[in-house]
Amino acid sequence: MNKFFAMLLTAGCVAPVVAGDAWPGWRGPGRDGVVPSGTLPASLSSSDLSERWSVPLGPSYSGPVVAEGRVFVTESLDDREVVRAFDAATGDEVWATDWVGSMSVIFIAKPNGDWIKATPAYADGALYVAGMRDVLVRLDAETGAVEWRTDFKEEFGTELPPFGFVSSPLVDGGKVFVQAGRGLCRIDADSGAVDWRILKNPDPYGSAFSSPIVATVAGRRQLVVQTRKELVGVNPETADVLWRVEIPAFRDTNILTPTVVGNRVFTSTFGGGSRMVEVRAEGDGFAAEVVWTNKAQGYMSSPVVADGALFLHMRNQRLACLDVTDGTTRWISKPMGKYASLVTDGDRVLVLDERGELLLLDAAAEDFEALARRDTSDGTTWAYMGVTDDALLVRPLDRLIVFDR
Repeated sequence: MNKFFAMLLTAGCVAPVVAGDAWPGWRGPGRDGVVPSGTLPASLSSSDLSERWSVPLGPSYSGPVVAEGRVFVTESLDDREVVRAFDAATGDEVWATDWVGSMSVIFIAKPNGDWIKATPAYADGALYVAGMRDVLVRLDAETGAVEWRTDFKEEFGTELPPFGFVSSPLVDGGKVFVQAGRGLCRIDADSGAVDWRILKNPDPYGSAFSSPIVATVAGRRQLVVQTRKELVGVNPETADVLWRVEIPAFRDTNILTPTVVGNRVFTSTFGGGSRMVEVRAEGDGFAAEVVWTNKAQGYMSSPVVADGALFLHMRNQRLACLDVTDGTTRWISKPMGKYASLVTDGDRVLVLDERGELLLLDAAAEDFEALARRDTSDGTTWAYMGVTDDALLVRPLDRLIVFDR
């Protein structure tokens, strides 16, 4: 069996991984950093990776979104939050939409800026954008017109989230799922009405940071959500909690997007280390237990899985390769940037660190060794990169760069 398709069967994620010009939101089509086999470049030389166009922008942590021949990005400018659409081929601006959205984040996060953080989601001709002041805005992707705006602070009488709106929206089955308003919310995609809110968080630090995913685990299609304190499976139709496991972390800063591997779910935290949780059907319900742990502490960077290994950027700025089955450490790299976004096609792993350095790795290598390295920009690069069948998109704080592949 083709190794890539074997990996998909193992991963259990139901969102399609498709070739083409689509990078519809946080971490790609499956929200897992996985692209089809052969998608990643063979090298990082100028012949395999040349700049197509770039545009200057204000700061943002949002990753670029690609759909329908356009690239969508966000930026923070003075007291405004701005969404821009560019022609993917030429870099010409198609439209721009903005609103008042500035806020000052808590002192802990202040060194990393007040700008917009969550990555928008594209689905069925619409773009869903999370603004820092706990608002979710739906835009017409063709024109940029605002179609609705949901203010969770007004909806639930909650205060502004001290870190801003961090969780990237998930669109599935005509619904939008996001951690906002101090809980997990389901919003009707057409109207913007909130259907329900669960997993409410009494913590003064506000809503959770992690972005939810949809996957089939233990035979049940479900939301997999990491709150400030727990890893949880949720029925997306009824809002019933199917299973839950406590996840320890320093000041409850659970940030990573959960990684589904078959009937198991991986996560890692600052202060809590790494753990793999196994979920199984039990009677009419489900049971979940931790099957292995590792001292490796992930922090803000979500991992990818390839060739039986899990690649995790850690709090100490090193990259770790862990065995998916038992959690043993295969190798640990030397320090790199403070953050890294990772994409894999099953054979290779592409790593973009916060310094703008791009690394290409062999997923099956027994030790850390970069097949190639490439500086993509001089700017600080916190945003998750985007990968399509013909482009690599890099979003430093001061611009957007699109490379031909």
